Amino acid sequence: MYVTFGTDQRSSDRLSFRRVADDQLAWLRRVLVAPPGMGNARFQLAGTGTVILDGAPGSGRTSTARVLLREHHTDIGAFRELLPDEEGELPLTDPELVGAGDRLLLDMSAAEAVRWAAAQADLSALRKAVHEQKAHLVVVMPHGGIIDSDLQQYRVEIQQPCRKRVLRRHLRVHGVPSEHYLRPDATVTDFVREQRPLREIADFADLVRRAREAAAWDEGFAQWCTSAHKARADRREEVATLVSTLGDSPQRALLITVAMLHGAHADMIHHAAQLLLDTVGLPPDDVPLLQRKDLAERLAEISAGVGSDGHVRFGELDHDSAIRAHFWDHMPDLRQYLGMWTARSVALNGPHITQELRDGLVAKLAGEYLRTGRPEGLASLAEAWGSTAASKAGFEAAVQALTCGLGDRVHARSFRGWIYQRCTGKQLKEQFAQVLVQVCADVVAAGHPDQAMLRLYYLARREHSTGSALRALSDLVETSHRLRRRLLHRLARSELSPADLCIFLRVGVPEALTDPHDNGRTLVEEESVQSSVTTCWRAVLNGLPRPAWQPYAEHWMHAAADDGHKGDLLLELLVSAAARCEGRGAAFAALYASARDAERTAPVGSSRAALTTDLLLQKICSAQRLSSPTTPPRTESTRGTEP
Repeated sequence: MYVTFGTDQRSSDRLSFRRVADDQLAWLRRVLVAPPGMGNARFQLAGTGTVILDGAPGSGRTSTARVLLREHHTDIGAFRELLPDEEGELPLTDPELVGAGDRLLLDMSAAEAVRWAAAQADLSALRKAVHEQKAHLVVVMPHGGIIDSDLQQYRVEIQQPCRKRVLRRHLRVHGVPSEHYLRPDATVTDFVREQRPLREIADFADLVRRAREAAAWDEGFAQWCTSAHKARADRREEVATLVSTLGDSPQRALLITVAMLHGAHADMIHHAAQLLLDTVGLPPDDVPLLQRKDLAERLAEISAGVGSDGHVRFGELDHDSAIRAHFWDHMPDLRQYLGMWTARSVALNGPHITQELRDGLVAKLAGEYLRTGRPEGLASLAEAWGSTAASKAGFEAAVQALTCGLGDRVHARSFRGWIYQRCTGKQLKEQFAQVLVQVCADVVAAGHPDQAMLRLYYLARREHSTGSALRALSDLVETSHRLRRRLLHRLARSELSPADLCIFLRVGVPEALTDPHDNGRTLVEEESVQSSVTTCWRAVLNGLPRPAWQPYAEHWMHAAADDGHKGDLLLELLVSAAARCEGRGAAFAALYASARDAERTAPVGSSRAALTTDLLLQKICSAQRLSSPTTPPRTESTRGTEP
C-alpha cells in the first residue's frame, strides 16, 4: 500500500489555479481606469465589507468589482465567484459558504427580477457571515433593478470612464510607447466617439497591438490603428469572393489550413493541408511533382505569404478569423471533418509543432463552436478526443477544448453543468475521467473551488487505479480549511462506501485538522468537524480491514505524540469512533495495537510515543468504564493484543 501524509507530497503545479486566478485579477487591476463612483465603492467596501455595484451595461461593472476585491488581497482567503444556482454551490444563507478573508463576487448583472429578489432575501445572512469571517463581498446588481430599502445604503452607482483613457491604458499595458498613442489620430477619434462597451475598447487595443507586431518597420501608429479598424469590419463578401475564385479542393484546403494554423511554419502548413485533403477523402494529386505550383505561388493566390522566419501569414490583420467563419457558416458538412483533422493535426510531431501551436489550433476550432452557439458540440468533441486519446497530444487537446468552453463568457455555465453530469454519470471512460480531473483541478478551481471539489469528489469515488482524482482533491482542500470542512461533512453524510473511506483517510490528516485557522482556531476544535471525523473513523474501523487503515492510524498516533498538535483531542476522536463500532472491543484492541506499533517509527522518539500509547489506553478504559489500566509489557509484539 502506498500512503502519503501531510503536505510535503503535494504537486506544486496542482496549486497553479490559485496563481491563475490571482494573475487574472492583477491584469484587470493594471488595465482598469477607475470609473466615476469607484472611490465611493472603495470606501463602502472597506468600511462595511460589502458593496452593491450598479451601472449601465458596458460601464465596466464586473471588472470594477473584481479589481475592488483584488485590492483586498491578503495571504489568507481566496477570490471566488458565487453561483448559488449551480451544482456544487452552497446557498447564500449557508455559513459554510464564507471562509476567513475570502473575497466574494456575486454577479447578478444579468439576473431576471425573480432571481435578483431571491438573492436580496439571502444577502442579510451572507453579509453576516462575511462580517464574521473578515471577508469582503461585492454584488453586481442588474441595472435598473429594484433594491430593498435596507440594502440601499450599500449601493454605489458607477459610470463608464473616459473611453479614450481606457484605450490608452490598454495600449500602454500592451507595451505601445506613449509617444505613439498620445498623438491625434482620426481612426482613434472616430472609434472612441461612439458609445460602446469597454469590452470592445479592450478588443480594439489588442488588435492595435497585433497590428504593431505584424507591421513593417516603416509603419506607424496610424497604420496600426487603420489595420485594427479594418479587422473589425464585416468582411463576409470579401471572403466569399475569394473562396469562389478557388475552384479546386487543394487551394481551398490550403486556405482553411492557413486560417486554422495562422502563423505556423510553411512545412507545417503544407503537411496539414495535405492531411485535410486526406481527412475529407480526396485522392492525392496526380499531377507530376515538378509540374505542380510551388507553395509560394499557391499562398499568393490566397493572399498569404511566407515571412523571413519561414512562417505563413495573411497580409491583413484578422483575415484568418473571417475565413474560418465563412467556411464554418457556409459549409456545415465540413465541420465534422475539421474536428477529425484537428485531432490528427495535434497528434503530429516535428520541429515546427509546438504545444502553443496545438493549443491555438484547438482554440480556433472551439471558437467557431462557441461563436455559433454550439457548446454541446464542442463538449462532445472533447469527450470523443479524451475517450480515445492514445497520445498526450490528444489528451491535451480535450483539456484545451473544455478550457475554452469554461473561459467563454456566454457558455461557461453550461460547460460547468455538462462537466458535472459527466462526473456523476455512470458511463465514463477512464481516459476521459483523467481529462476531467485536470480540467476541474486547474480550470474550474480557479474561480469556483467548491464546484471543483464536488466534481473531483465524484471522480475520486469511481477511479480504480490512477488515484489522480484523489490526489487532486486532496491538493485542492489543502488550500482551504473551509473546503476541507465541507468535504468532511459531505463524507459523513454519505453512504461511506469503501471509496468514501479512502477519500476520508487521505483528506482527514491530523496536521490539517490541528493547523490553526486564520482566526486562531483549529478544525479539530469545531464540534461539527469532530462529529464528522468520528463518524468517518467509525466507518473505517467497521468497514475496512486493519492493514488498510493502520498506516493512517499510526500517523494519527505520531501527530498525537507531537506537542505541537492537539494530541489529547485526536486520541479522543479515535476512541469515540471505536466506542461506536459494532464490535467495540475488537476496535479498541486494534487501535491499541496500532499505537504500540507506531512507537517504533515515531518521529518524536519511542519513549515519548509510549506516553501517547498509555494515554490512549486510559481513554479506552474510560470509554469502557474500567478502572485505571496497567500498561502491558512493551517487549512483546502488540499485534492483536487486547487492552
